[in-house]
Amino acid sequence: MSNPIVTARALAKTFRSGDGRIEVLRGVDLDVAAGESVSIRGESGSGKSTLLNLLAGLDAPDAGSLAWEGAPADAGRRAQFLGMVFQSFYLIPELDALQNVLMAARMLKPPDVAERARAKDLLARVGLAERTRHLPAQLSGGERQRVAVARALMNSPRLMLADEPTGNLDEHTGEAVIALLLGLCAETGTALVLVTHNAAHAAKCARGLRLHDGRFA
Repeated sequence: MSNPIVTARALAKTFRSGDGRIEVLRGVDLDVAAGESVSIRGESGSGKSTLLNLLAGLDAPDAGSLAWEGAPADAGRRAQFLGMVFQSFYLIPELDALQNVLMAARMLKPPDVAERARAKDLLARVGLAERTRHLPAQLSGGERQRVAVARALMNSPRLMLADEPTGNLDEHTGEAVIALLLGLCAETGTALVLVTHNAAHAAKCARGLRLHDGRFA
């Protein structure tokens, strides 16, 4: 693999539990190429979400290194380098769909006319052109996740991290969201790392990995 956009080497993470310690990750290596889609599966507690948080720079490893496009991961670059989609949507309830998507742009600068146009275009591309002024409470679960996908793509990220994005959706809606996520990432050249329990969803990615006992099996 030439010039990966994400390079993780020997990532390790341990958490305290009472008087003991739990080794969640035990030296994980991972390279992700530009535009590549990678799925990560594993039983509950195998470290999938912990690994995603480390790849995003939201948490620091106890050991190992992480590079984004060949340079050490830097929180100051996060909003532009990557987008994230979670199981629980994390939309701001007081803001409508358009305002929620624009929140990503506000992390970099006050949104201007071009950013507002891009946010509207992204909502149209996820099938919500007529729902831009609806609050999250007025949207279905699938629609809320579509807003979250549009928000994650707002800053044209190089990498998308998705943590069980269909976990709160029914099977049919979940299939539609995964197809949308993969399709948009392929269209924009955004690399995707998808954490999922769903074998069918994982199989749609170009490469599949499995975490077991804190390591890739």
